[in-house]
Amino acid sequence: MLDFLTLPLGRSQRYRTHRVAIVGSGYVGLVTGACLAELGNRVTCIDTDVQRIAALAEGTVPFHEPGLRELILRNRHLGRLDFSSSTSAGVQGCEFVFIAVGTPMNADGSCDLSALRLATLQIADGISDEAILINKSTAPVGTGDLIAALVREHRGDADRVRVVSNPEFLREGSAIADFRSPDRIVIGADEPEAAARMRELYSPINAPVIVTDRRTAEMIKYAANAFLATKISFINEIADLCEHLGADVTGVIAGAGADRRIGTASFNAGLGFGGSCFPKDVSSLIDVAQRCGAPSRLLPTVLQINRARVERVLDNMVAAVGSVAGKRIGVLGLSFKANTDDVRESPALTMIGRLLESRVEVVAHDPVAIPGARRILGETVEFVDDCYKATNDADAVLIATDWNEYRHLDFAMIKKLMRGSVLVDARNLCDPARVAAAGLHYIGVGRSSRATPALTPRLAVVSADPAKSTAVSLQAG
Repeated sequence: MLDFLTLPLGRSQRYRTHRVAIVGSGYVGLVTGACLAELGNRVTCIDTDVQRIAALAEGTVPFHEPGLRELILRNRHLGRLDFSSSTSAGVQGCEFVFIAVGTPMNADGSCDLSALRLATLQIADGISDEAILINKSTAPVGTGDLIAALVREHRGDADRVRVVSNPEFLREGSAIADFRSPDRIVIGADEPEAAARMRELYSPINAPVIVTDRRTAEMIKYAANAFLATKISFINEIADLCEHLGADVTGVIAGAGADRRIGTASFNAGLGFGGSCFPKDVSSLIDVAQRCGAPSRLLPTVLQINRARVERVLDNMVAAVGSVAGKRIGVLGLSFKANTDDVRESPALTMIGRLLESRVEVVAHDPVAIPGARRILGETVEFVDDCYKATNDADAVLIATDWNEYRHLDFAMIKKLMRGSVLVDARNLCDPARVAAAGLHYIGVGRSSRATPALTPRLAVVSADPAKSTAVSLQAG
């Protein structure tokens, strides 16, 4: 086992470029491949989906990620980025081979490793003895050992392939920036030589690197996501309490988050977390803890609180509108978060599902996620290409995703377009005073309806030096 190290990385004066293969051309694989090519490496992105590879070769990216298409086109033009549908051929001659295939959640909450197993065996057919095989797919602790065992069984005992765990920390919507300026790079390697070579691959990136053993690296990924999910569920529970006590959760977030031990990142009340990572990773960690005889008491509650968010917001809407049956509700936002078209585990779609069960007419808008939402919801929802069309004749409007354009809505126009007057801000994006001034009834999350919107508090931050005193608005928007 390697000692735990935290070492700075800096741009190398003599960076030697490398041949790299990325097996799996989904979100993590494409971002990683394009960014490594941007560093000057020769990268081949591989996927067994022939149609996806053909589309990528023509410059068509299968999902929305700001800046990714331009990055792919530039590096294709420079001859540094190729695509292949053959794993065994694509990895030949490469110094580094990344596994970046999907590891979806099974019905019982466990992690489905079938794609990872298949990719490993296909890689073993073509990888050289001197190559490093890196797992970037999020998978349970011990998966690196499984990969090493599969390669060993497939190739015999004489192989020299090193297996490394290198978890990703890419946020959808800001993935390229996260790759270029990460908080840290985690390398889980059981051989010092493999760790040194990985450090060289990442040396142009100015970030701390944490080198540890494979299992610890795998646990770092799960611990990070589970903590962030817990932080979101915690502040949502505080938001519910604020509504009962007449407090404003936005002020609580500003005051508590000012503590450096807490911070304000991932500390926003709303509809809860979704996407492909937090729900799956928390469920997987719960499953692993149960299987190894150390069941979690905290994490099942984190998921329970998150699942209850939609019902809580729906209850608040019904309290303001009355029975929603037969009403027309405008929904702004379909993706699970802003700057992505990912609708997997989207709280917005869960909310729409509950509204449809209540015989509500739903008209919805999203800047980029309508195609993905339509594949799930079909024709049960009316989709519109302008956010104001979603408010036309609506009895209530729900802001379900934190897109920036919803922060700057013309509330006076919305009041004229609506049939009713209720605005449910399930992401706390808007200034309640501006909403109320337009004649709308504002409902936020954790913002007591008993408080006068115009009196939404401001936090005065006072220093001993009067010149450094500031006033921080607790209003959103």
